[in-house]
Amino acid sequence: MPVKLRSRAAILTVTAMAAVVLPAWASQKASPANAQGAIQAISAADRQQGAEAHPQLLQEFGGAMTGPQSNYVQTIGKNIAVQSGLSNARGDFTVTLLNSPVNNAFAVPGGYIYVTRQLAALMNNEAELAGVLGHEVGHVAARHSSKRQSAATRNTIIGTLGTLLSGALLGNGALGQIGQKIFSTGSQLLTLKYSRGQETEADNLGVTYLQRAGYDPRAMSSVLQSLANQNTLDASIKGTSNQVPAWASTHPDPASRVRAALARAGTKPGMTNRDAFLAGINGLTYGDDPAQGIVDGSKFTHPSLRLAFQAPNGFYLVNGTRSVSISGQSGKGEFSSAQYNGDLSAYINTVFAGLSEQQMRADSIQTTTVNGIKAAYGATRATSGNSQVDVIVFAYEWGPQQAFHFATISQAGQATQFNAMFQSIRRINATEASAVRPRKLSVVTVKSGETVQTMASRMAYTDKALERFLVLNGLTTTSKLSVGQKVKIVVY
Repeated sequence: MPVKLRSRAAILTVTAMAAVVLPAWASQKASPANAQGAIQAISAADRQQGAEAHPQLLQEFGGAMTGPQSNYVQTIGKNIAVQSGLSNARGDFTVTLLNSPVNNAFAVPGGYIYVTRQLAALMNNEAELAGVLGHEVGHVAARHSSKRQSAATRNTIIGTLGTLLSGALLGNGALGQIGQKIFSTGSQLLTLKYSRGQETEADNLGVTYLQRAGYDPRAMSSVLQSLANQNTLDASIKGTSNQVPAWASTHPDPASRVRAALARAGTKPGMTNRDAFLAGINGLTYGDDPAQGIVDGSKFTHPSLRLAFQAPNGFYLVNGTRSVSISGQSGKGEFSSAQYNGDLSAYINTVFAGLSEQQMRADSIQTTTVNGIKAAYGATRATSGNSQVDVIVFAYEWGPQQAFHFATISQAGQATQFNAMFQSIRRINATEASAVRPRKLSVVTVKSGETVQTMASRMAYTDKALERFLVLNGLTTTSKLSVGQKVKIVVY
């Protein structure tokens, strides 16, 4: 039955984050860390805090990958990390390849460095990988986390991407106050944007580390260009001009930093190790892992949970480890789960209470069925800033001790835009579940007569295959392939 009450709570996942800090780090004191400045070595407190954060971060970002690709990334990460001066011992650094489908990288104090498999797949040589990891180490060396955390404490912004949801995507601050206490992901990570000065400092440090390690320092510029191109492609795929992608949400405007990084690098060449890199990442899972569900256009399917739903027209989905975010120009939402004891009304009240510091509650709760599934929904209208917003929680009983829910937020009077999505959730059969296939990265060698168009036709996509191929390989529409050249394609 249609919902005619109110709409939605800004809910996000921790899928989009590029530098993560925990509240405990607010007490750290900054230390200068420019290319010539002093670097404060890894302290015992750093090690303890990083060790405590590490398992939480793994949980939030899909876990650590294992195998040859992971081993390769670890080797490169440790090699570049020792250039920072934080420690001369490679064993003091823990480098993790995360099983996440977003373009992301970050580091936390204590020698912990992370990059997602998706971002690794976007790169085109070893120097680019070293540059990104060096950039993140640079943030730690410069103590940017403590500076960001201090600012965050003053502004009391807690939660996952609350500021991103509330302002950058909707173009206003109407959702900010409700978005401050969003669905908790366990570790209550804090994601904030680095300042432009901090980004420049980390870029410069990354270039310095590349030079020290003998890599081509221009790789920092080329990987930033690839990120900018990917950001543009993502916006085009999702049909929005103000899409703020994962890495860019906390690393502002990579496009504007390309020229600066190139100027900083100079003209002295260095190694790129392209062939070694392509061999090292060949076979990586690309995009969503079926174990976490698959986003295919506006459709989400989870084969093991036997579940599927469809986003409304004009909205796009981003899959996370624990939830799926739903984003559009006129509203935001999240599909997730919480503890369930068999009472859908109590479940809905619990979800509402977690959406705001003000312990928000539904005005009323109605029961219904959706495609044979027992369901219930509640809604309320709230004031956020100077605007009225509608918040809805729509929950479904999936089993005696399992429930799922949508939580949505939109401007007052626009709640009905989510009705079709609420009604689309359904159970899928074994045949549908078995048809869900993962995509993977495959490194292939160009043969005689092959072009960017013929290579793009081999991509496992029905939309924008050529654009995806070009961005993935750092190419343009005028690029020519040569026989024997290695390129990346995405296949099933």
